[in-house]
Amino acid sequence: MSSPELRYAWKVCSVTSLGLVLIGVNASTLNVALPAVVRHFRPSPLGASWILLSFLLVSTASLVFFGRVADLLGRREVYLTGFAIFTGASVLAGLAPNVGVLIALRSVQAIGAAMILANGTVIITDAFPPDRLSQGMGVYIGTLSVAQLAGPTLGGLIAETLGWRWIFWINVPAGIVALVWGALVLRRTPRGAREPVDAPGNLLVFLALSALLFGLSNGSWAALAAFAVLVPLVIVAERRASHPVLNVALFRDRMLAFANLAAFCAALARASLILLAGLYFQAARGVDAFTAGLAVLPVPVGMALASPIAGSLRSVRPMALSVGGALLSAAGLAFLLAGTGGPYWVTAAGLFLAGCGNGAFLTGNTTQVMRALPSGGLGVINGFRLMTMNTGIVLSVSISLTVLTSAVSPEVRGQIYAGTLSRVSPVALDELISGFQRAYAVLLGVALLGAFFAAMASTPAMSRSMPKA
Repeated sequence: MSSPELRYAWKVCSVTSLGLVLIGVNASTLNVALPAVVRHFRPSPLGASWILLSFLLVSTASLVFFGRVADLLGRREVYLTGFAIFTGASVLAGLAPNVGVLIALRSVQAIGAAMILANGTVIITDAFPPDRLSQGMGVYIGTLSVAQLAGPTLGGLIAETLGWRWIFWINVPAGIVALVWGALVLRRTPRGAREPVDAPGNLLVFLALSALLFGLSNGSWAALAAFAVLVPLVIVAERRASHPVLNVALFRDRMLAFANLAAFCAALARASLILLAGLYFQAARGVDAFTAGLAVLPVPVGMALASPIAGSLRSVRPMALSVGGALLSAAGLAFLLAGTGGPYWVTAAGLFLAGCGNGAFLTGNTTQVMRALPSGGLGVINGFRLMTMNTGIVLSVSISLTVLTSAVSPEVRGQIYAGTLSRVSPVALDELISGFQRAYAVLLGVALLGAFFAAMASTPAMSRSMPKA
């Protein structure tokens, strides 16, 4: 690659990294500052959980859709539109008069986030040559760590000083900078063939995920039954669709199938970690949001250190990084399981190990998958991969909160989200500690399963002739 092209590749990396910073700050600030938002609106426990779940649900269900749209209309255009939508929705979310409006605006934010996430990895993959992709991907993934490094402390500080509205308004300056810089840097790319978008498939996936999340978060057997009915409908519809949102043919390639399963498990084991830790320090230890933000910093510090280091290890196979990262993450969760309720250094060690493991896994897994994919249809295939990961993220938050809150009586569950349960009674506090241990035990089991799938993703020759997406 010539020097001007390499400079362009790193400029592209700066643009996509800004997008990841925007999404990462949005998630990590709210994970710590959620109790402040809950204390302001006083929603039900279900409403409190859906402040988080609404964003995750909509972004997950629309990732493949916007991957397809970007293949048709141009990645640059869709990517920049995502910045505009996300930034505008952030402004309005800070003005929300009630929790219902806030949840709706979080859904709009999610549409912009899906446009950004579905295209960022593809844009950076197109810009870098294969032998430099791991370096670019290491920096790209590392910026998520930086966002998560700043986010918890920033979220806690804002919640304690400026108020909950600024949790959303803090996204605005970064969104404007990313939009302007992206418009200046990104080149227009040729549009793909005009193939139909699988709107019915997207709708069925959205309904199925909605039913599953509502059933898990509200204990609704009717919703879980609806999910059980919708799953076979999704499979039948997608097998018949000419351009399905869930192309099951992609799983015929062994490497891609197991790498995606590993990514799903890693996301499920990772996504709720900062949320759980933030709630633990506020609800169980009784500290303020700013102190809780400082206490969870070992997670993003570990990710920030491990991601670029893993990306620089060009002699190490990406699959080996994935397996090692998943095992390191599992070790961190084992520390958290053993150390819940104990001294802070044990919890900090567990958070740090989990962060390091996640940083290494993300760099290795992403590089392994993106190296093996053909250029045609890259947007929709990457969108499918991201939707698999985001499904893990959605279920991580939902399952972790369900396991955690089920350990205490229904009368005091709302005080977990408000961060005030430690003031109730010693009995309730003991039940809450037990809930955290159960949640970490579930995540540990999933992390070990992810390590197994990552090891299975190793094949003698990775296929580059993928099924049509």
